[in-house]
Amino acid sequence: MDRPRLPLNALRAFEASARHLSFTRAAIELCVTQAAVSHQVRHLEEMLGLSLFRRLPRGLMVTEEGQALLPVVRDSFDRMGEALDRFENGHIREVLNVGAVGTFAVGWLLPRLAAFKSHAPFVDLRLSTNNNRVDMAAEGLDYSIRFGSGAWHGLDAVELFEAPLSVLCSPSMAAELSGPQDITRHTMLRSYRNDEWPRWLSAAGLGNPLSPVRGMVFDSSLAMIEAAAQGAGVALAPPLMFERQLATGEIVQPFAVSISTGSYWLTKLQSRSPSRAMDVFKGWLLRQAGLPA
Repeated sequence: MDRPRLPLNALRAFEASARHLSFTRAAIELCVTQAAVSHQVRHLEEMLGLSLFRRLPRGLMVTEEGQALLPVVRDSFDRMGEALDRFENGHIREVLNVGAVGTFAVGWLLPRLAAFKSHAPFVDLRLSTNNNRVDMAAEGLDYSIRFGSGAWHGLDAVELFEAPLSVLCSPSMAAELSGPQDITRHTMLRSYRNDEWPRWLSAAGLGNPLSPVRGMVFDSSLAMIEAAAQGAGVALAPPLMFERQLATGEIVQPFAVSISTGSYWLTKLQSRSPSRAMDVFKGWLLRQAGLPA
């Protein structure tokens, strides 16, 4: 025989009364009378055939049976609340989890997120940053924006654009550089890839591309540029990701010489079927990058 459905009003009255240990305070929260709350709780107890509260001279005490039921009821109401929160203006909101290299997220994506919000208000975008090392499956990511060659096992990758590296430094340090040859007299800030500076020096007509370069090593271009802006040295980073700092004069690009070491890519697990939010984000991102959606 099917168990009769438990009324939501009675369950809500029980949860509020258990939280406040008072029918009166529960009634104030639920905007009903104390008698109505008491009646709803008693009705629930009759349906279950057990007592959920001990009525004390001052307040209530939840019985063992009530303690067993309470977390289930709370979790159910929390889940219903979360589900209802996803509806907005007649549409259901979709969560989209995106990971991105920190440099890309701060320097390129963040200035455009307001436009994406206007374009797709139903998408609840959740952005996390990384230093190009990411486990999409373990982190539950729908997309990850990464830098490299585009060859990652088990991932579909769409190229967004290249971001060539060039010399960036503080205006005061740039004043000391009459030509690329002067760079070697200063601290050369670099990433963990020790081939970048030799390649740039070679492109500038200087040095042996195989010669090692000593200098501070950073795992983030964001930190590297901050160090350069404070005069710690000369950085090699993508100007495209630091347009704001260049526009304000916080840093300058003293030479036009640049080298390309890879591209930014939009990646997803090959096993992941795209959702509506994923399709909308991908199309918008490609258009922002100047590509056909």
